[in-house]
Amino acid sequence: MVAMTHRPLRNSQLIAFDHVAAGHDGILSDASGDLLAKPCKQAEIDFYESTRAHPDFAYYIPTYFGTLKLSQSHGAPEVAGALICSIHDQTSPASHALEAQPGAAIPDSWTPSNRRIDTDSAIVLENVAAGLRKPNILDVKLGARLWADDSPLAKRQKLDDVSKVTTSGPLGFRIAGMKTWMGPNSAGQSHVGLDGYKVYGKDYGRSLQVEDVRQGFEAFFFLESAGITRKFARKVIHRFLGDLRGLREALEKEESRMYSSSLLFVYEGDGAGLREDFETEKQVLETEEQLSQSDGNLHRAEDLEEDEYEFDDEDEAVSQWPKVQAIKMIDFAHAAWTPGLGPDQNVLHGLGSVIRILEDLLKQ
Repeated sequence: MVAMTHRPLRNSQLIAFDHVAAGHDGILSDASGDLLAKPCKQAEIDFYESTRAHPDFAYYIPTYFGTLKLSQSHGAPEVAGALICSIHDQTSPASHALEAQPGAAIPDSWTPSNRRIDTDSAIVLENVAAGLRKPNILDVKLGARLWADDSPLAKRQKLDDVSKVTTSGPLGFRIAGMKTWMGPNSAGQSHVGLDGYKVYGKDYGRSLQVEDVRQGFEAFFFLESAGITRKFARKVIHRFLGDLRGLREALEKEESRMYSSSLLFVYEGDGAGLREDFETEKQVLETEEQLSQSDGNLHRAEDLEEDEYEFDDEDEAVSQWPKVQAIKMIDFAHAAWTPGLGPDQNVLHGLGSVIRILEDLLKQ
């Protein structure tokens, strides 16, 4: 059994996180920006912990480090189980505890809440955008059906109405929010903030229909003002497609239901930085090829000393692979494993639609 550990976080180490694309009020970050604390209910904590038993799927969600108590009644908040409850930790028994319960009672009434969750608990996750100079962020909400089995009837009706008049219904997804860096000379221009970012709220995604939703993805990827040429954009899209197909394959092997979950796209929005990253990748590949050849020579030359083939710290630094893009599935407040019910066709429908749109973008 793995021992529980605690890592104290001072108030000064928790700051408001400003790279939020859609409906995630109250998210905090540590000072380094590497970790995020997302307020949530116990159901989402349980789901993240249960993903240890589903490693293929867990690869496509943010790394989970543990939980955070937001209450200040006992001084500084603490992260419980940090680095112990990682999704890659296989030392604990596989957990199948988080499963949908059939026959749950349906509440009669429901009052819409604001976006800030009333809770003193938070999950501590990797910041998927960490390491990017100017992260571009896109939140795509998956599913035509957006409510869980235990949702009140009024909430079901409201969400069904939204689905019917947006791309959620016919395509199984809609753009929930987007944030793009418009370039070094764009600050303060029309609809652009002083930080150079243009923010697209939920109303933007709801305004898009089947015939023009592609324009939303074009606005996310094709940003000439930020130095992102079509060549670079196509390379980024191609990589996202590889990840999306991998996620689809993982979900097709699972029996689950994930209502109102999202795809989170992030990539380097600074065109000059993106060019530099692609050049660095090229150098890394060349370095790795040289090292591979050297390793082959080492095995063929039995009379040579090992230290003749050692490389120094500078060579090691060159081999650091730059971060260009990442995609993760997020938001699991209404997610559960559902043995015997088959894959989540509601989510797979939306995922397939996104894949087809990105494939079309590569053809233009």
